[in-house]
Amino acid sequence: MIRIERLGRSFGPKEVLRDISLEIRKGEVFTLIGPSGSGKSTLIRLIDLLDSPTSGKIFFDGRDTAGSEKDRLAIRRRMSMVFQKPAVLNTTVAENVAFGLKFRGESAVEAEKKVRFALNLVGLSDLYSRRAITLSGGEMQRVALARAMVTEPEVLLLDEPTANLDPVSSEMIEDLIVRINKRFGTTIVLSTHDMLQGQRLADRIGVIMDGRLAQVGSSLEIFYQPKGRQIARFVGIDAINGGQVIENTGGHALIRVGETCFEALTPIPVGKQVSLCIRPEDVTLTPSDSVSEKTSMRNRIIGRITKIVPSGPFVRVTVDCGFVMVSLITRRSCTDLGLSLGARVIAGVKATAIHVIPEEGNSSR
Repeated sequence: MIRIERLGRSFGPKEVLRDISLEIRKGEVFTLIGPSGSGKSTLIRLIDLLDSPTSGKIFFDGRDTAGSEKDRLAIRRRMSMVFQKPAVLNTTVAENVAFGLKFRGESAVEAEKKVRFALNLVGLSDLYSRRAITLSGGEMQRVALARAMVTEPEVLLLDEPTANLDPVSSEMIEDLIVRINKRFGTTIVLSTHDMLQGQRLADRIGVIMDGRLAQVGSSLEIFYQPKGRQIARFVGIDAINGGQVIENTGGHALIRVGETCFEALTPIPVGKQVSLCIRPEDVTLTPSDSVSEKTSMRNRIIGRITKIVPSGPFVRVTVDCGFVMVSLITRRSCTDLGLSLGARVIAGVKATAIHVIPEEGNSSR
C-alpha cells in the first residue's frame, strides 16, 4: 500500500534519515521502534506528507506522492495522524472531533452521525458536550483518536501516542488500536520507543537506528533474531561477544567463548568470530550445589551472581561466568532458589535459544 524507496531527509548539514526502503502492506499494523532521536517521527511525518524528503520517493497505492498539491491533498485525505501530545481546541468534545469534517463539506446531520459513532468507538459518548480542555491526558488522546477516525481513513499514523500517558490510559489506547485495525481493516503505522508496545501491537516491526532502517521483520525475528549487536542491545539482549565457531556439523555448532564451549544452531562456518544473543527469560538458574536433574539443556555454565535488580514482578539476575549472562526470573523463583549476591549458580540455556550473529570484520583463522 505504501512503498518507500531510498528515502532521505536532512535538516541543513544534519542527515536525519538516509536510504530508507520499506513497504507497508494494506491492513497491517506496522510499528517503528528505535531509540529517541533515531528518526521515527521524521519518517512518520514524511509518510503523512507533512514534510518532503530530501531524496527518495514515497508511493501510495502506486502513485508517486511528489505530485501537485492537489494530488498530495487527495492522498493526505486518505490518511489521518495522531501526535504524541494531544492538541484540543477550547470547544466541546464533539466540535473537536468534527473539526476535520468541516473542511470536507459534510452536512451537519451527517457530521453529527459520524461524530457520535467515533466517540462511541473510543468510549467517550458521555463526554459529547464537555469542554475538551477539561479532560485528562488519556481522554484527550482518545478525542484525538476519534478526530482521526471520524474521516474514515485508510491509513492511521500514530506518533508515540502513549508516550505521555499513565499505564491504564496507555492500555486503553493500545486496545483501541487493535480494535480499529481488526474492525475496519485500517492500515496502522505506529512509532514508539517502547519496544514492548511494538511487540504487543505489530504484525511487523521496523527498527530505526541512527537514521537507518536496521531490520524489518516479525516480533520473533526482531526480539529473538536481531541482525546486529546494536539491535540486540536495544531489544533487551546483552550479547556475549568474542565467540569463535570451532566445529559445525550440519548447522549444529560448538562455539568457544574464553574457556567455555556453547552448543548452538547456526550455519556460520568454522573459524568465524561471532556473538551470542540470548534473551534473559531463556536463561535458567539453579544453585551450583543442587542435585542435577535430567534436562534438555546442552549449555550449563557455572558462575557467580554479581547483581540482582527488581523489574516489576520479575528480577534480573546478572551472573559472571567469565562473561556476563543475564537471567530474568520471577521474584518467587528468586526467593525459592535462595539466590543472593555472590552465590554460585548454574546458568542454563538451550542450544535452540541461542541466536548467533557474525561479528563485524571477522575472518577465518
